[in-house]
Formats: sequence, C-alpha cells, structure tokens
Amino acid sequence: MSGTYRAMHARSLADPEGFWSEAAAGIDWVRRWDRVLDATNPPFYRWFVGGQLNTCHNCLDRHVDGGRADQAALIYDSPVTGTVRRFTYRELRDAVARFAGALRKNGVGKGDRVILYMPMVPEAVIAMLACARIGAVHSVVFGGFAANELATRLDDATPKLVVSASCGIEPGRIVPYKPLLDAAIEWARHKPERCIILQRPEQRCSLREPRDVDWEAAVAAAEPAACVPVAATDPLYILYTSGTTGQPKGIVRDNGGHAVVLKWSMANVYGVAPGETFWAASDVGWVVGHSYIVYAPLLHGCTAILYEGKPVGTPDAGAFWRVIAQHGVSTLFTAPTAFRAIKRDDPDGALIAGHDLTRFRTLFLAGERSDPATLEWAEAKLKVPVIDHWWQTESGWPMAANCIGIERLKVKHGSPTKAVPGWDVRVLDAQGVEAKPGDIGAIVCRLPLPPGSLPTLWNADKRFVDAYLTAYPGYYQTGDAGYLDEDGYLYVMSRTDDIINVAGHRLSTGAMEEVLAAHPDVAECAVIGAADEIKGQVPLGLLVLKSGAASPPETIVREVVALVRERIGPVAAFKTATVVKRLPKTRSGKILRGTIQKIADGKEYKAPATIDDPAILDEIAEALRDLGYPKVLR
Repeated sequence: MSGTYRAMHARSLADPEGFWSEAAAGIDWVRRWDRVLDATNPPFYRWFVGGQLNTCHNCLDRHVDGGRADQAALIYDSPVTGTVRRFTYRELRDAVARFAGALRKNGVGKGDRVILYMPMVPEAVIAMLACARIGAVHSVVFGGFAANELATRLDDATPKLVVSASCGIEPGRIVPYKPLLDAAIEWARHKPERCIILQRPEQRCSLREPRDVDWEAAVAAAEPAACVPVAATDPLYILYTSGTTGQPKGIVRDNGGHAVVLKWSMANVYGVAPGETFWAASDVGWVVGHSYIVYAPLLHGCTAILYEGKPVGTPDAGAFWRVIAQHGVSTLFTAPTAFRAIKRDDPDGALIAGHDLTRFRTLFLAGERSDPATLEWAEAKLKVPVIDHWWQTESGWPMAANCIGIERLKVKHGSPTKAVPGWDVRVLDAQGVEAKPGDIGAIVCRLPLPPGSLPTLWNADKRFVDAYLTAYPGYYQTGDAGYLDEDGYLYVMSRTDDIINVAGHRLSTGAMEEVLAAHPDVAECAVIGAADEIKGQVPLGLLVLKSGAASPPETIVREVVALVRERIGPVAAFKTATVVKRLPKTRSGKILRGTIQKIADGKEYKAPATIDDPAILDEIAEALRDLGYPKVLR
C-alpha cells in the first residue's frame, strides 16, 4: 500500500473493498471473510462479513509465537504510587489467559457483557483483553463517573459481571470505588451476578459475598482460557458517550474492522514501527484509551505505556518528559489540555532540560480543538513535529490527520490537515449542499463509513439513524461545524449541539441542566461551555430561582455545584454558577445558549431578531462580568 497521500486517499474511496482487503492481510484470521463490505442493508453497513478472528490473539498470542515473546508489551508507570511494572508479551498473554479463565469460571461466556469500572492499572488492560479472548463484550466506565451514571450503563448493557477495584488514586487523595459501585447496583434495575474486585494496597474494601469475588482469589482458582473465534461483525466492546437527552449512547465496536484499521493506522497515520514505544496519555475509560493505549499498539507489536498520573502535579510539569526519556517513547498522543497545563506551570520549558528525548519523534494532539498558540509552544520547546488530528468516540480512529506514515503534508496551524484514507469528509450548508471553501457548515462523512467506525448503537438501531444519519441523508452527521479551505484542509471550529469539550472529555450540557433543574429552588437554567485556557471549555451555569426560594442564592449555587459532582462526577468540572433574573429566549421559548456563550467568551454577538427582549442580554453580560467573564486567555 505504497504511494502518496492523494493517491492512497483516492483509491480508498474508489475501491474500498480492494483497499481494506489489502489492509486486512496484517491481521490473523481464523476464517477469511466472504465479503469485504456488505452494503445490502443500508445504512447498516458491515465489514468483513463471514470472517472469523480473535482480537486478543492478534494483540498477544501471535506476537508471542512470532518472536516478540520477550519484548515489553505494556509498561505501567504510576507516579501516584511510585510504581513501574513491565509486562512482556508472554507475561501479558499469560495474565490475560488466566483472568479470562476466571471470567469463564464466574459464568461469563461469548456474547455476555462485562462492565469494567477501573482505575489506570494493568488489571484494567488485562480485563479488557480477557473479555476479547473469550468473546465477551466489555464496556469500560471511566472511574470518575458518579454512581448514577454507572447505574444507567448497568441498565443499558445488562452485564453478567462487573470488574472493579477498591479505589482509584489521584494526586493527594484516594477515591473509593467500591461504595460507588455498591450504590450503582442498588439503584440499577439490572443486577450483575458477580463482581470481581481488585484490592489495591492503598485502600482495601469490604466484599459482599457471594456477589463479590476477590481478584486474586478468582485468578488463583482459574485455568487459562484459550482464544475463542468470533465473527468479524460481533461486538468487541460498547463505549458510552454523552447524549443530548442525558441518556448515554452505547457506541458499538466490531471485532474485524476495528482490528484491521487500528493496526493500519499505527504505521500509516502515526508512522510507528513494530517494536517502538507508543504512549497515548489518556484513560482507558475513553475511546483514546481503548484504541491507542490498548488495542492499536498491541495489534502492531509495539510497547504501550499505561500512565497513572497527570501532566502536572505528579510531581511537576516535567512528568511527561520523564516518562518519554525513561521508557524511550517515540510517539506521544495526548490532548491539548495537557500541554496548556504544562505551558501554564513551565512557560519557558525549563523542565525539559536534563531529559534525554533523542528517541522522541512526534507529538500528536486530539480530543479537542488545538489552538495555534499551544501548537507553536510545543513545536518551539520540543523541536519535533506537532500534529493535530481529529476524530470521535463514534469513529474509533482518526478521521482527519497529517498521515506521516504515508506522506508528511504541510502543517497549517488550526487544521487537523486532511481526511484520512477511508474517510470521505465534506462540509454541507443548511440545505445539504456542499459549502464553498472557507464557508462554515456541518462537517459530515459520506456513507458507507470505513471499517472500525460504529456500525450502530447498542440495542438502539433507530436512535443510531435518528442521531447520526437523518439530518443529511447519505451522510454521517459528526455534530461538528467547520470548513474546508482552498487546499482541502479541514478546520473544525465548534460543536453543532450541546456537547461541550472539557479537557478532551465530551460532556452534555443538557445532562447538567437536568441536574440543576432538579434542585427544588431552581425554576429554569442554562449551561454553556465557556472558553478556558487549560481545559478548553468549562461548564458555566445560569439559574433562575423560583419565587420565594427557601435558601439564599449563594447557598443554592453551592448546592447545585455539589449535585453535579454527585450525579455526573468530578470529570464534569462544574464549579461555577450564578443566579440571574431571567434567561434570554426567542419568542418561541428557546434559550439562546449560543449567544450566552459568545458573551462569556468575549466574542461579538448580535441580538437575534427572534429575541423576546434584547435588554436581557445586558443583564446577562453584567452577571458574567461579576464572575470574571470574559476571561483574558493568553
């Protein structure tokens, strides 16, 4: 598959079956597919129909058998516990096989769901791969989510078993997980049959027998399990993402297309060779962690880094440079938020000195829009290419990037460059007509989507169609707005719905509004995403109180902040709210959230013609000024 970017991209769209058939040669198959692309039931397209494989075999066993048995597969680096552990491919294969046997002994079989509610420890990776080994479907829930968020996922995925830990560890504090898990199970309609609990030495927990089983005891009682062949179209995992209604959407990822494109992307998008060390500084609870901490590096025969720490504070803003130097990282993939935090604490990059970064070759940024100032700072301090790229939970792998493994294109700051081969990215106006270069419109992808992208939502085919495929027939609606320039470079500017991006985490302002509205003294509310120098965006709440509210405004603000933390979790970063007399609305009653956001960000705005009272905007501006908005961003 050699050739320039333009030729490869053109071929991927003109001959997708031939293109992806060649890519699939990089994967071991139990049974070759009957058809590369099944387009007989649009918009439900399926890849590698009739094929059988096992993702865990492709991540571990084939490398053990193929000469990488003693190469490091996974390096666990935890500055919060002062721990570094290395697993060779053989050691990781054996640990996964043993835990897969423990899952099977506790009643888990092919097609069963397993929810993983885990911190960033090797056992999280082991549990994911163990599910894949026996054909079970895993669903990882980020450890920062509150009990009620976990409960909604228990009810939707209906897992037979939950894997969790006694606690997570943050800088300066321990986060007990077991009480959150117990509360979630109490609230959920669906009750898992078993819970396997990893007891961390930093804080152990009590177990509720017979439901709860100790991890070590479960493993000790088990026999190693072999890989189970599954259909290429069988689900590998479900990953929940925020929905605009507050009800999370279960993104389904299949086995076949996922394995093919992730292995292909390592060489072609990231320019990484087998045997090199690749670090995605993310969390296994997010899609980046699934794709580029766990699956893609192992599929490609790389060494993956699992980092339990922060870009700053563990112990300082030099943490990333220490990890890169100590473990010989060639490629780092993280969110711009991390670099904004590093830049804030070490603006001159002084902490880079003293670390041997000679093997460090490329920095990739994604998860939110990469502002040019952060890109330029990273380029100047690191003196390596800094590449912005764009993708989503739904896509599972990059949609637009400077594919350095194919051909390094000119970098344009503010743009993730061009569509990755396989992706047909367009910008449409409100009438569904392709926008002219430079004109902002809805960013869409022409169907069928390439392998590895979501085939549907878990048990929600109609919602899949309604959410993604209805607004622009024949296209997948990304929910992002932006434009293409004269050279075909993509610029992603904003969301087209109420999903905001907090430090790379997509969160629904609608879900937060539901929490605020549940307070007995709140009559109505709005949540917008205000620009933030470190996190990209932070949620900001406006409250209209009921007449005769029982508590003073400052008390109500404290209470709603605590409610969001309890019901959505600290990951929401909801810390600021204010009481206003009224909210700006159209005559039809629609709250003008976009206008409020522009006021908070200090952008120019006009009172919409449909506003019921333009004077309200001055009131909102005054209330936001009292909170320090607009903030001066460097």
